[in-house]
Amino acid sequence: MKSFRKELWFHIPSRRQLINITPEINKCLAESGIKEGLILVNAMHITSSIFINDDEQGLHQDIETWLEKIAPEKPHNQYKHNTYEDNADAHLKRTIMGREVVVAITDGKLDFGPWEQIFYGEFDGMRRKRVLVKIIGE
Repeated sequence: MKSFRKELWFHIPSRRQLINITPEINKCLAESGIKEGLILVNAMHITSSIFINDDEQGLHQDIETWLEKIAPEKPHNQYKHNTYEDNADAHLKRTIMGREVVVAITDGKLDFGPWEQIFYGEFDGMRRKRVLVKIIGE
């Protein structure tokens, strides 16, 4: 069995953004040479997320609106965590959206259903963040 590991780095200039990282993940898969196995894509920061969904702008806006209803950014003083930072909402959004995804690899390709894409969700940007890609298989 082969193993491949790579870190992807992102600097998001705004507080929040959803980025389709499927092209970067496909590059990692090609670089690994693995044709059958599993790929783990993991957000390495507690205020960011990895998830699978459709790459449709209206849906992205709906996700942002929904998350803001569940864990609103403001007022900052509504959260006990916000003592020296103002990112408690980002921690909660990450909890809702998830830490990682695992995708099957079949015949050298991500074994997706229709419309599925991998996204990086940033909820407390304006600094460098990383994503771990770990691939195992043959």
